[in-house]
Amino acid sequence: MKIVHTNKAPQAIGPYCQGMIVNNMFYSSGQIPLTAEGTLVDGDIEEQTHQVFKNLKAVLAEAGSSLENVVKATVFIKNMDEFPLLNEVYGEYFHTHKPARSCVEVARLPKDVLVEIEVIALVKE
Repeated sequence: MKIVHTNKAPQAIGPYCQGMIVNNMFYSSGQIPLTAEGTLVDGDIEEQTHQVFKNLKAVLAEAGSSLENVVKATVFIKNMDEFPLLNEVYGEYFHTHKPARSCVEVARLPKDVLVEIEVIALVKE
């Protein structure tokens, strides 16, 4: 196992790491719309989703992977009524490569954000 850590994504706000590599797979912690400096993006679902993807790209790069190697994404959304808006932004990042995905509406997310996404990706050896 290898812990993944980068300063290009927000630091963990609890007793966990940004992600782990096990064998040739990367498992990210859920990314919320915090900047690398720890500032919360207060915008709408679209702005928050763009920041989440910026964070995911940073931890994936540190792990030696990329969005093109994601095999599974799990999306947690505060309001399923905003799913079409989230899906539009999501599609900008996964337009040709479309990994498996789950999307779940939740009552509350850390720091009361609107979206959190975690991924599992292949790491090139």
